[in-house]
Amino acid sequence: MNAPPTPKGFRLHIGIFGRRNVGKSSLLNALTRQQVAIVSAQPGTTTDPVEKPMEMLPLGPVLFIDTAGIDDEGALGELRVQKTRQVFDRTDLALLVAEAGRWDRFEDAVLDELRRRKAAVVVAFNKCDLAEPQPERLTQLAAEGLAAVAVSAQTGRGLPELREAILRAAPEEFFAARPIAADLVPPGELAVLVTPIDKEAPKGRLILPQVQTIRDLLDGDAYCLVVKERELRDALERLRRPPALVVTDSQAFLKVAGDTPAAVPMTSFSILFARHKGDLAEFVRGAMSIERLRPGDRVLIAESCAHHPIADDIGRVKIPRWLEQYVGGKLTIEHCQGRDFPGDDALRNYRLVVHCGACMWNRREVMSRILRCRQAGVPIANYGVTIAYTLGIFERALGPFPDALEVYRQGAADTAARP
Repeated sequence: MNAPPTPKGFRLHIGIFGRRNVGKSSLLNALTRQQVAIVSAQPGTTTDPVEKPMEMLPLGPVLFIDTAGIDDEGALGELRVQKTRQVFDRTDLALLVAEAGRWDRFEDAVLDELRRRKAAVVVAFNKCDLAEPQPERLTQLAAEGLAAVAVSAQTGRGLPELREAILRAAPEEFFAARPIAADLVPPGELAVLVTPIDKEAPKGRLILPQVQTIRDLLDGDAYCLVVKERELRDALERLRRPPALVVTDSQAFLKVAGDTPAAVPMTSFSILFARHKGDLAEFVRGAMSIERLRPGDRVLIAESCAHHPIADDIGRVKIPRWLEQYVGGKLTIEHCQGRDFPGDDALRNYRLVVHCGACMWNRREVMSRILRCRQAGVPIANYGVTIAYTLGIFERALGPFPDALEVYRQGAADTAARP
């Protein structure tokens, strides 16, 4: 039986950007040694972004994303450009492809956008079998600390050097994995994971955050005990000593908080992923902004997965209900799914964004949304912190995270001190 593939969210996302017909798709095919993307002399062959997961040692799993040319024209071209711009949001490392011998304000603008997003960049001067890069341009890029490689997707020239440049430019965090829960549970200690089996649980398996948490704990030489919420109290009573941590699905927060002794640290999978995928302190500040919500305010609930909601869906039904109960009136709740997200002007109309755990996404894409909300002046929280706040167990749920707990306590103290 083959092992399941590494989820996209754990892969280094390498976006390939450039003009139409500079050979982006040909370069992707050459790098992966496969015919991943359709290539043609006709400009604009690539329409939607093309993804290719692969293993690239010593980085490990990566995801190449081939994009349409950002200089595309016309109404259809503008739609393609919009799709390409969305790839900026999830790019950890950008491969900026230019024709050897050609570089002007267009390439400068793409490079500026990538720098603004703090993405690592490697420049590939393609078609070097037809022309050579300008020496002064290579000197300038080197002075700016950017790797630039002359390559030919047709002949294979420069491909080993390009792979080496990608490895050198990869963010350091991809050589040292971020823990999910292993740093909270010492080796040889026990974590109890509470996983309700309800209508939203996938048939025959656990959801991805639960699986990833189990693997992370095992990698840290900790033990795992997996129970449903109804069996938690009995399971804890059978243990000879208390567990180091209890983690629950956020929907069972109240029951699990009631059944877990106060001395035992407790949190949720969603809060673990708020830290693992995003910025927990920023999400804490976002949850605290719930205090300022008033009936009628607009709230955006953003779901990274395009799933089919069920009757009692967490994002469509439960979180809106808990928010409105806390606020004391109806809110204007809107939703977006997948990579659909409001532009900056539309984003400013919301008083709060509540994001899912983004288990299928990489951290850069989550951080990109946090940055966009911050720039628009809109607080952002995630499911776990929002649920814990509205249910009145915020401090308990933040107990395993002293830095985040301090953000909450300092914010509460500042609010109390205001006249």
